[in-house]
Amino acid sequence: MSTSIALLGTGLMGLPMARRLLGAGFNLSVWNRDSSKAAPLADEGARVAGDANDAVRGATRIITMLTDGAVVENILFETGVVESLAAGATVIDMSSIRPSQARNHAARLAELGVHHLDAPVSGGTKGAQAGTLAIMAGGDQLVFDAALDLFNAMGRPVRVGPSGAGQLAKLANQAIVGIAIGAVAEATLLVSEGGGDLEAFRTALTGGFADSTILQLHGARMQSGDFEPRGRVAVQIKDLDNVLIEARELGIRLPLVEAVRDRFARLADELGGGDLDHSALFVELLDLNGRSQAPRI
Repeated sequence: MSTSIALLGTGLMGLPMARRLLGAGFNLSVWNRDSSKAAPLADEGARVAGDANDAVRGATRIITMLTDGAVVENILFETGVVESLAAGATVIDMSSIRPSQARNHAARLAELGVHHLDAPVSGGTKGAQAGTLAIMAGGDQLVFDAALDLFNAMGRPVRVGPSGAGQLAKLANQAIVGIAIGAVAEATLLVSEGGGDLEAFRTALTGGFADSTILQLHGARMQSGDFEPRGRVAVQIKDLDNVLIEARELGIRLPLVEAVRDRFARLADELGGGDLDHSALFVELLDLNGRSQAPRI
């Protein structure tokens, strides 16, 4: 393919996403602030750029997969990247940021003749590796349609509305994920303390109303104590904070989100779990109940 793509941010999610694009035959330039995280892609066919400006120069589509809205804004608008973008290029922000930030970025880029899509994802590192990410896109329909070949290499894209709508859908997704992790943690502890077989419990619920990816994957992690980060607690807190900011701006209360956000914050601040997988909310629950040992299985 002749289309040149730049991907800014090759961390936990960006690295496997880059590999999916390379596997699909795209001409790819990559950059990461910590260059060691981008270096492995050189042997797989990517051009590893020395800085973000170098990465985007000549690219027709630029993907950002960065920590938060402030970092996206810094990289795009404060390091000179926008000056390196060609008119008619498309910035596809796949980071998770606030909807208002996405709309602001879209408006500023439009003034320069650059298109914008906000297209955050769900599915974690496993989905990124398998190319099965849920991609929630906001922006112009024609711009979205033109990016389908790129999106299809990474997952299942759905346009959910105008600019900012993708980020709003991702916030709703993260609210569901955070609350579901809390529910699965409590169910896991309940069954474990009652002497039940946790693996059989999850099998019994398969296909029922309570079944979910959270139950099956995160429940298994809670059972085994495997909290290697695929989705970090610190990122979950950032997303839930953004949910609550958006809710306040809309004049609504989300009490379940408020409660689970405070529990994730306790896990990070009091128990030092900010860099653990978000399924480690189970650790916070164990501590809350005076249980430090692994659950009985």
